[in-house]
Amino acid sequence: MASLPPGSTAGADSDQLLVEANGSTRTLILNRPKQLNALSSTMIKELLRYFAAYERDDGVKLLIVKGKGRAFCAGGDVTACIQSIHNEGWKWGADFFQNQYSLDYIIATYVKPQVSLLTGIVMGGGAGVSLHGRFRVATDKTIFAMPETSLGLFPDVGASYFLSQLPGFYGCREYVALAGARLDGAEMLACGLATHFVHSNRLALLEESLKKVNTSNTFAVCAIIDEFAQQPSLKESSSLNKLEIINKCFSKKTVEEIIYALDQVASNFADEWIAATIQSLKKASPTSLKISLRSIRKGRTQTIGECLRREYRMACHVVRGDFSRDFFEGSRAILIDKDQNPMWMPPRLEQVHDKEVEEHFSRIDDPQWEDLDLPTRRSHGRNTESKL
Repeated sequence: MASLPPGSTAGADSDQLLVEANGSTRTLILNRPKQLNALSSTMIKELLRYFAAYERDDGVKLLIVKGKGRAFCAGGDVTACIQSIHNEGWKWGADFFQNQYSLDYIIATYVKPQVSLLTGIVMGGGAGVSLHGRFRVATDKTIFAMPETSLGLFPDVGASYFLSQLPGFYGCREYVALAGARLDGAEMLACGLATHFVHSNRLALLEESLKKVNTSNTFAVCAIIDEFAQQPSLKESSSLNKLEIINKCFSKKTVEEIIYALDQVASNFADEWIAATIQSLKKASPTSLKISLRSIRKGRTQTIGECLRREYRMACHVVRGDFSRDFFEGSRAILIDKDQNPMWMPPRLEQVHDKEVEEHFSRIDDPQWEDLDLPTRRSHGRNTESKL
């Protein structure tokens, strides 16, 4: 194991993030397998320290990020976050998101290549610490989703940036964001969320090759991954085979119009995918659906820094409960009590007015609050090639 970077201290929670040093390569291992490597406040702060230290260290050329166990990372530890907000107030939640988004920004602008090995579940915050990096390696066991609308939140961690770059004029990005659609490794590669697909039985060999790297040259790193990569075929049942319907329905101006369009398609022929998509939308928080749609569409013309600053305002409004407490109710119903029956307020889409939606993007009038302060850094330019 590598030594701790400057400013780090070993403690009871220090084993939540493991670090291996192999020559010029550092491997950061998310180590909460029983929690599917959900990001705690401790993990986020440790990742921030390591990324900052290794960027300054000329002896480090390449970072590998992976998860221990059957998941890469299932997202932020929402249950612990909710409990801490209840105990310590909204400012704790604001600080949590501030650190998380600052980490995502560093990754998106990192000067050295990062290879994320996306084994198993990659959701929410797990996407934030991986998909902003230069290389994202999906496998036959990868499951990706941004399920926030079912929790009363919205796709954050810069999702309004990386989802807004998905293929199609409109459609696919809104579908993934609003319906919490699950994509497998082949689908992630096809739409550009992943840069490579490597079968899980070859992942260990790839990792061993990457540990021998002694360069930060992205072409050299890419060439190594290419040796192990393959081009998988989409399953017949893949939602990406339904892009014509997705683009037609999810390009509508409002959430109400999107659901109406899907209902019209469903009335013409029975289709399991359409029925499941409609059900997901109708079960989600109406407030979350509306602010998520607005956020994703704003992200099409914004930089990663602008997206994260806007998402931070939204997250702070959510944890303060300024316009809705759906985040607390959704977390209660899905993660804590697990009755799967959230009581959204307001309960219907037509009751969520445009003024309330737009207020989620406004500054917060509170002396304890300030906008997310992100330093000027140059984006490394994500590779988001679509193979559709």
